Formats: sequence, structure tokens, C-alpha cells
Amino acid sequence: MTDATDGRMALDDLRVIELGQLLAGPFCGQLLGDFGADVIKVEAPGKGDPIRQWGQAKADGHSLWWPVLGRNKRTITLNLREKDGQDVLRLLVAEADVLLENFRPGTLERWGLSPDELWEINPRLIITRVSGYGQTGPYAARAGFGSVGEAMGGIRYVTGSPETAPSRAGISLGDELAAVFACIGTLAALHDRGRTGRGQVVDSAIYEAVFAMMESLIPEWQIAGYTRERTGATLPGVAPSNVYPTRRGEMVLIAANQDSVFGRLCTAMGRPELATDERFATHNARGENMKELDDLVAGWTATHELDDVLTRMHEAGIPAGLIYTAKDMLSDPHFAARDAIVTLADKHFGEISMQSTFPRLSASPGRVRHTGREMGEDNEDVYGHLLGLGTEAIARLRADGII
Repeated sequence: MTDATDGRMALDDLRVIELGQLLAGPFCGQLLGDFGADVIKVEAPGKGDPIRQWGQAKADGHSLWWPVLGRNKRTITLNLREKDGQDVLRLLVAEADVLLENFRPGTLERWGLSPDELWEINPRLIITRVSGYGQTGPYAARAGFGSVGEAMGGIRYVTGSPETAPSRAGISLGDELAAVFACIGTLAALHDRGRTGRGQVVDSAIYEAVFAMMESLIPEWQIAGYTRERTGATLPGVAPSNVYPTRRGEMVLIAANQDSVFGRLCTAMGRPELATDERFATHNARGENMKELDDLVAGWTATHELDDVLTRMHEAGIPAGLIYTAKDMLSDPHFAARDAIVTLADKHFGEISMQSTFPRLSASPGRVRHTGREMGEDNEDVYGHLLGLGTEAIARLRADGII
């Protein structure tokens, strides 16, 4: 990825105060930090964000989540349950563009940090709030994890095989979608602030972020009485578009459902007559005879090596590819050519690789500047240099358990 010649990043004039923990709020903070925002992450003294300990895979007891989710952020400790800590947060808010939080709705209000109270300090402040069900409505006060939001938003019901119970996607999809929508909302609110001079609340609910991705689910039921069901690797009525086995058992995804593409697939398979077979000649016919067609394609791929199948597909202009794992990504030349994976120095791991910043901007691109820092690593810098607190004041806050 090529940086702008002057090294600037699109959001490097913004300061974000990140409260909350785990994933839905902090991933929004990561996205803003990736494009240059000065993200100051606030953690409870002695506890920190639980994400520092999460993940099935650890190295020397250290989480492999934190270097990614904590990247590009300054980290400070602050006890927000105490009045002195709340007073310090007010000082931070006065110097910020965005306050980002993912507490249960009502938490900031109980601390005397409601939007109206914060706007008295800084009327330009954008207050981005991420929660399970949103800030209003009968479910607002409920505990809302990403898994429940995924179920309520509709994605769980349609994910997995029809023979099994609803499945999760293998990532924290609900939390991350809520974070992405929170990021979009924050940027939209910042744009509007440029016209009005005032901040506003961005209310991103996990279930709504998932629901937003559900395409035509509602009118399909309301108008046509159709309920989407779990279909595994296929899409009803769209064929051939599936995962197929090759000679050594490796899997390849082939998507050749468009008429012209299907014709090229038939030729590549050495079965050009299938393109005019009445069972497969049209999109609707292929959908009606999906099982039979998938069996034909799978019968052909199973007699060929994976590389041979992929070469034939690519040469014929047929969308096809591997089912990638992390190992495949790290060795893939396209990932390498686009710098999609970056490698950084890390205190605990020496070097660690992770995904780069996306999307790409041609003039002011994002950049991964450092991995997640130690808890409270930036206390002196933020409290001393940014807020101008003296040595004695900082020592008193530390002695009182506020930082």
C-alpha cells in the first residue's frame, strides 16, 4: 500500500475517547484509529479490557486478539465509577471530537455523563453509543451480546445446514457489524457537524446492524409469504454455485450461475452440450435442477487436481477459488502484492502479522502504526501532556485508585 507523499491520514485531525470493552465498541475505535484518529482507550485500573485475555490461541499467556483490536490506540487507565474519575473524563471530553462507548444504556447517565451534560462541556462532541438493542425501546435495558443480536437480527436463522440448528458464522459478526455501522454513523455525524457546528448521538444497535444486512427478507415474507431457510453452501435457485471436491479431497468454490459463464464452464468441463440441455439452458432451469447439476460438476471436479481445476476456471473466465485459511492467506501472492497483511514489531511476540487497513484511500490512506499497547502505557502522556495535570495531581489520582 502506498502512503500519501506527505504522510497524512484521513482522520488524523480527530481525537476519540474510547470507553467500553470487548468488541462492538473497540472495533469501531480500531477502524477510526486505522485512518489516523487519535484514539485514547480508557480501561479500568487493574482490570483492563477482558479482550486482553480472550481467544482460544494464546502465546506465553498473552492474547492474540489484543494486538489487533488495540492497535493504533493510546491506552490509559481511569476508574469511571468514582467521581474523581468522572471529573477526569470531563477534562478528556473537552479535548475530544468523539466519545465512543458500548456500555448498557443508562450507564453514562448514572455517572452524570449524559449527552446533555457532556454537550455542556463540548457542544461539538459526537457521542457514539453501541449496544445490543439501542438506546430506546422496551429491550434497551437488557444485556445484549452479539450472539443474541445475530439471532434477533435474522442472520442466525439462515446460517448453516438445513439439517442442523442455526449456526454462527465463525467470527463475532454481530459485534463487528455494529462497530462498522457505528463507524459509518460517526463519520456521517462528523460531516454534519461541519455544517451545524454541533455534535449528536450515534445510536448503533447490534440487532439492527445485523438486520440491515438481511437484503429482501422482510418483503419476501410480507408480500410473497416466503421464509428464507438455511441452505448450507448453496443459494436457492442459483446454480451452479457451490463448493465442490477435487481429487485429493481439497475443496474449490465455483460460481457459474450466469448463462454465459455457465456455457464457459461446460466447455471447460468438456461437456459443451450441457449448455443447451433443457434442464440447464436457463437460469430458472438450472435452479430447478440444482441437485442434478451440482452432482455433475462435483463428478467432474473430483477427477481433477485442485490446481488443474483452478487453472481451467481462471483461463475460462469462471469465478472460482480456494476456501482460504490463515495459512493460505499468508502464502498467497495477491495478498502480498496488495499488502493486505502487515507485519509489525510487538513487545510480547517479537513480530506479529495481521490484516492491514481497508478500504484503501489513494491520497490519505490508513496505516497500522503499532500493535495494542500495555494497559495504562500512555497515562503520563495523556494526563501530563494532553490535560496538563501536574506530577502531584497524577500521583494523587494513582494513589486514590483513579488511574
